Amino acid sequence: MRSEILSIGTEIMLGEITDTNAAFIASQLPQYGIDLLYVTQVGDNPGRLREVFERAWGRSDIVFCSGGLGPTEDDITRETAAAALGEELRLDEEQERVLRGLMERADRRMPERNLKQAMLIPSARAIPNARGTAPGWWVERDGRVLVIMPGPPHEMLFMWQQHVAPELERRADGVLVSRTLKTANLGESTVDELLSPLLSGANPSIGIYARADGVHARIAAKAPTREQAWRLIRPVEEEARRILGPAVWGQDEDSLGGAIGRMLREQGLTLAVMESATGGAIAAAITEYEGASEYFKGSLVSYATQAKIDLGVPGAVIAAHGAVAQATTEAMAKVARERLGADIGLGLTGVMGPEPVNGEEPGTVFVAIADGTSVEHQRTRWYQGGREAARRRAVLSTLAMLRGYLMARAVRG
Repeated sequence: MRSEILSIGTEIMLGEITDTNAAFIASQLPQYGIDLLYVTQVGDNPGRLREVFERAWGRSDIVFCSGGLGPTEDDITRETAAAALGEELRLDEEQERVLRGLMERADRRMPERNLKQAMLIPSARAIPNARGTAPGWWVERDGRVLVIMPGPPHEMLFMWQQHVAPELERRADGVLVSRTLKTANLGESTVDELLSPLLSGANPSIGIYARADGVHARIAAKAPTREQAWRLIRPVEEEARRILGPAVWGQDEDSLGGAIGRMLREQGLTLAVMESATGGAIAAAITEYEGASEYFKGSLVSYATQAKIDLGVPGAVIAAHGAVAQATTEAMAKVARERLGADIGLGLTGVMGPEPVNGEEPGTVFVAIADGTSVEHQRTRWYQGGREAARRRAVLSTLAMLRGYLMARAVRG
């Protein structure tokens, strides 16, 4: 089945918002056996939008649209889709009732212009929107399907999960299921080489991808049902995990910060951080999920040298070794642990560039983990892509080190 995505909105064309809807939809289609051939972004211009609709309807089996379903004058997706399909918009009494009910429950008077959100064409049925006022459209005609969803990502995502995805699964001629294993501290070519005995299979197939949080190995299988697909995946997944060993830190939607949080919670430990070069990014990653206060005491972000001293790093240590040094990072880890009353302290300092500091080249990062009885150290250097890339890499390598420390601690008991 050939498909196409239309992302509608002038704000997308101006670069004011990122088109995350298209990326999400594209990531979902393979599991339903749907081939994505085109992705088009278009502004709120009636002529250009109609041209895009007509072209998509003429060449694709199923067209997915998002955006332009609001009540304002420049929300023209309904009107343009109706014109492109040669059908007349009509006020749907059921949708009007739903819309007025939403307004009443919100204790709001409904402007008459909102009635356009209750308009349908004869070949469309409304897709409920539990996160907003604009219902979507499911249009089925001439052997083709048009799915129109709201632009706000939280509305589109919920509508997709609750209504669109189940319908696609019901219609699918077989399903594609995947399991992604996420690794740290291994390069893309290394993972490819390690998994080479498994790469020759066609179903399941394995793809190796370098991502911001490490190298991913995606195992995908197609079968008539999900259960049959998972039966194909499981033995390959088990063998891949055996080969990759502790380098696998998570799967699918897991984040490294979330994995660390689970390990801290399971071991009954608390963590405090004193970070410099990453500017609070370590703390942001670890507190990504709710409940982080159970295991994360806090972060001391000390970018300036004097701030480190004011927070408790001995001035003599910095005078002797410099602000970017192993000894300074060790002192930072101890300060974080003691000042914030945590079981574990993590210190990080480094050089994000573009100039060297204390003889250390841009991209150099020192990390220390202190737990009151021992201290572990790490020095890394990565400076491909400038400051922001170096910062992201520093966060990834630091979280990977912390995960390794927690794994070793769990083994020791």
